[in-house]
Amino acid sequence: MTSALFESLPPARAQPSSEGAVRHQRADGVAELRFERRGERSVLRHLYQSAPLRVLFPQPEMGEPPLAALVNTAGGLAGGDRLRVEARACAATTATLCTPAAEKLYRSLGPETRIDSALHAEPGATLEWLPQETILFDGARLRRRLDVDLAPDAKLLAAEMLVFGRTARGEQFRQGSLHDSWRLRVGGRLRWADALRLAEPGEALADRFGFGGAGAFATLLYAAPDATAHLPALREAAGPLGAATLPREGVALIRWLGPSAPVRAALAAAIPSLRAALLGLPPLLPRLWTS
Repeated sequence: MTSALFESLPPARAQPSSEGAVRHQRADGVAELRFERRGERSVLRHLYQSAPLRVLFPQPEMGEPPLAALVNTAGGLAGGDRLRVEARACAATTATLCTPAAEKLYRSLGPETRIDSALHAEPGATLEWLPQETILFDGARLRRRLDVDLAPDAKLLAAEMLVFGRTARGEQFRQGSLHDSWRLRVGGRLRWADALRLAEPGEALADRFGFGGAGAFATLLYAAPDATAHLPALREAAGPLGAATLPREGVALIRWLGPSAPVRAALAAAIPSLRAALLGLPPLLPRLWTS
């Protein structure tokens, strides 16, 4: 059974509406994972998945935690599609979740695409959420939410990147919509919340006092009891395109804004150095980022 966290959706089968219009078949992918401690190792103990979401487990490199690769077998998402992910790192475990490629959001005929992710880290756990970029085609409509619930001594390193249009084709994200929200709870209490809403993306992205024509936007979040002590490391990792800050106690944040290729390069350079400095993990990108 799927988690009660997720509400049920209407049947995916195409059906005529009362006006005679056709409701097209839509994807509803689900993935649930739970990692537990076995001796000195973190191991997968629960997995549920439904198409088009599939979870693959490449052999981790020496010294790396278990790696779960979230694969959208549909190759992209259209309006009305939905993906739902729930991952739990049980006490004293370490796990990494990422994607093998960028996620593509196609032009919508009206409905929003929904992506809902819920991450849980229990006492002493370390969880990495490192998907590759999401590319918003012109006309895409995305509503995405990331909910994180940490034990007071758990650690989270999370990154997300948005690309506004297909850069190689000279396309910009002018039409459509975006509502991207984060909620971080520590010990059951809300610690940090953030949301980005673009109802008229062309205007907001071009505004010199907004995004200033940037082609991409990336966020890297570190949540842990020692976040304040590591602010110098995050400032160094931010580089010339980014900036680091402490929005709340126990929460450190880097954001990058600029052309898509330099922003991705900056994020890809920051992740290895911060994994080593903050989590004691090998200073490497998840290998799916480079394979």
